[in-house]
Amino acid sequence: MRRSSSLLAASAALCLVLPLTPALAQGDASQGAEASQPAAGPDRRFSGKDLFGLAGATNPQISPDGARVAYVRMTADIMTDAEVPTIWLVDIASGRQTPLVTGKGAHTQPRWSPDGKRLAYVSSDGDGPAQLYVMWIDTQRTAKVTGLPESPGSIAWSPDGRSIAYTMRVPGEAMKLGAPPEKPEGAKWADGLEVIDRVSYREDGGGYIKPGFTHIFVVPSEGGAARQVTFGNFDDGGPLSWSPDGRRIVFSANRHPEWQKDINNSEIYAADVSSGANTALTTRNGPDNGARLSPDGQRIAYLGFDDVNRSYENTELYVMNADGSGARSLTAGLDQSIDSVEWAGNSQLFVSYDDHGRKRVARVGLDGSVRMVADGLSPGSHYDRPYTGGDFSVSSGGKVAYTAGGTDAPADLWVDGKRLTNLNAGWLAAKAVAPVRKLAVTAPDGRAIDAWLVTPPGLAPGQRAPLILEIHGGPNTAYGPTFSTDAQLYAAHGYAVLYTNPRGSTSYGEAFANLIDRAYPGTDYDDLMASVDAAIADGVADPNNLFVTGGSGGGVLTAWIVGKTDRFKAAASQKPVINWISEALTMDATPFTSRYWFDKKPWEDPMSYWKRSPLSLVGNVKTPTLVVVGSEDYRTPVSEAEQYYAALQIQGVPTALVKVPGASHGGLTARPSQSAAKASAILAWFDKYRVK
Repeated sequence: MRRSSSLLAASAALCLVLPLTPALAQGDASQGAEASQPAAGPDRRFSGKDLFGLAGATNPQISPDGARVAYVRMTADIMTDAEVPTIWLVDIASGRQTPLVTGKGAHTQPRWSPDGKRLAYVSSDGDGPAQLYVMWIDTQRTAKVTGLPESPGSIAWSPDGRSIAYTMRVPGEAMKLGAPPEKPEGAKWADGLEVIDRVSYREDGGGYIKPGFTHIFVVPSEGGAARQVTFGNFDDGGPLSWSPDGRRIVFSANRHPEWQKDINNSEIYAADVSSGANTALTTRNGPDNGARLSPDGQRIAYLGFDDVNRSYENTELYVMNADGSGARSLTAGLDQSIDSVEWAGNSQLFVSYDDHGRKRVARVGLDGSVRMVADGLSPGSHYDRPYTGGDFSVSSGGKVAYTAGGTDAPADLWVDGKRLTNLNAGWLAAKAVAPVRKLAVTAPDGRAIDAWLVTPPGLAPGQRAPLILEIHGGPNTAYGPTFSTDAQLYAAHGYAVLYTNPRGSTSYGEAFANLIDRAYPGTDYDDLMASVDAAIADGVADPNNLFVTGGSGGGVLTAWIVGKTDRFKAAASQKPVINWISEALTMDATPFTSRYWFDKKPWEDPMSYWKRSPLSLVGNVKTPTLVVVGSEDYRTPVSEAEQYYAALQIQGVPTALVKVPGASHGGLTARPSQSAAKASAILAWFDKYRVK
């Protein structure tokens, strides 16, 4: 579940792990059905093994003079079953690439020194916490700058290049209640009690939160002892932005007394590097973050919105004087949500935002003028589903480096419209990549709904195919014309895939996103059904072979759909919310649901929660429904999926429960083998009920 600005078990039968079950796991997702017929010559179908061959460009960092770009290349290691980040350098004029930091471990966060002669980055050999390094680019000699107990984040050079600021968690003491009796010498006793006293005590992808808080540190760029700058029982966050004289660091944090419950109320602060004193520069109710000081130190650009407890708000770009006075929005008239901001000079800002399913970079003037400079950004990592995404950076002179691609491959590196890499050209050219095209959809109330149709490679004109409706999460997020391994695996298996941006999706304006405020799931169901009808009318979708799946918010809608209609032959609800009351009290950000998606707390108005819970419709379900969840999901907790599985079993609906071992909510498909196995299990489930 995202928001933009983001049961009683009876037996071991509840713990089926389908990727290991012979009846359903079929190896690569391209096996089975018509797609499994032998072909002459090499097999051109996209398969589960192909997930290990993909590469994508992320985090492009253009040098201050605009001559070179350092970027993180994401590849998959088949021996460790993990995505591996390495750092590469590209000369913009010649296009020549040089590997800078590769080998064992993970290498991330490249950041240029102000003079462009050095590159700071964070690197881990896999055997301990990641550390901060500095490379001299001309000689490619490297120095290890830190030896930290925790990994550094949000690294930022001082303007004179002598220091680097970073954030790091400082361990703290857990609450203690009572004490065990004295243990005899040599005795082996059970571990001590764990006492939890935080409101939000675990986080998806990070597990149970350890005692302590994240603070800002400064270390000499040539090595030496680091010094802590901020203190207190609060988490301080990046990005970090130095004043030109190196005396202040601007950052964001929620330092309010009620920060644990008022989770969406961060402010912009300025920390005095010498004394550690903090000054709050913003005071409104709502999240203020992403702050960047202008090169001359006169202004601060930052992102935020006024929080009025709606499920969605556009994040706007603001600028204020360095002392916090004169704050004003520059993008109030854009009606899109700003993701990030950077300065180029003292009067131009560059921002990224989604617009109708496409990510763009635009130049914003201090007068509020907006001019697009790059379009079609896309992610170079985590591309199992076709979400919008992509990164950019700007040189001192306004040259823009960014990651962009299409539906045929993950993102490559571009600079000002010039493509600098083609990371997947060699092997992907030998694959039959499924074509993707836009599909016109009109909702029952006349609204235009964006949708895309993926068709099996080689599908003849006029030939129909079984259709998978694939629903995005959020629900306040967006799909777009970007690469998706799930869609490619489904299409290689002989299925057409339909994905859409129903009402509630972002990038179509604040009003469109808020059509589902306090009404989700609801009329977004009508948009999805209209999209399926459009795919049938288009001549591609077989009306007798319809299937539905989706993850997170899409898992909610999948379970809602099968409680509303029997038109789908089978369904796969991935990491769903089934009962809003239990979700609100067990998710990793417990104050969120009852504040932003409902008007009252669960015990104050339980029927409002129940009426919008898919569990309330389980008595209507006849569709065979698979339930999929990561075993360490703390966003839509495992108990949600298990409730639905148990209810379906009791109701006599064909079902099975797939647990992805070790996977979080956001990391359900982080490991290539599990991503492929998950898609294979879903396809095997659909094949069981597909009309031949």
